[in-house]
Amino acid sequence: MAGQTRLIKKYPNRRLYDTALSCYITLADVRDLVLNQDEFQVIDAKTGDDLTRSILLQIILEAESGGAPMFTSDVLAQMIRFYGNAMQGFMGRYLENNIGAFTEMQAKLQEQAKSLYGENSPISNDLWTQFLNFQGPAMQSMMGTYMEQSKRMFVQMQEQLDAQTRNIFNGFQFPGVPTDAAGGDKT
Repeated sequence: MAGQTRLIKKYPNRRLYDTALSCYITLADVRDLVLNQDEFQVIDAKTGDDLTRSILLQIILEAESGGAPMFTSDVLAQMIRFYGNAMQGFMGRYLENNIGAFTEMQAKLQEQAKSLYGENSPISNDLWTQFLNFQGPAMQSMMGTYMEQSKRMFVQMQEQLDAQTRNIFNGFQFPGVPTDAAGGDKT
């Protein structure tokens, strides 16, 4: 099965059937597949539609509902506001790239801990938590600076797009839009 995508069928009774194991599984089992980094696809047994994203969203919803949520209400509201926005596609790639960078950084730290303390050392298992406790404020400051720079970059990009749009449409007369003597708009 190595390298193959595991096929999971979702039936109208909302049950998930793992075709590799020939048995029904739960969302918790699918979560384990994610944690084990197993490739899988969930399809609707009747229509063949890909339901993988909706199942992953269900898993996130369950995780957010119990225990300590990862996302604040403000973050979720901001994410909702990006849907339908011109920046929707960019925001998805932005989040994906940043989560990838964070995961890579975590893997490198774990790799370094294993080389220093051994494979099964309790020190290496707790090192990431210790690192975040000690370096958390510095990392937050660094991420804050990064986010501020990203925000400035977005504003500059919007201003450039606005200026380019004005230049492209400068010679056109639009009803209801006042223009100055040179033919450009007054704004």
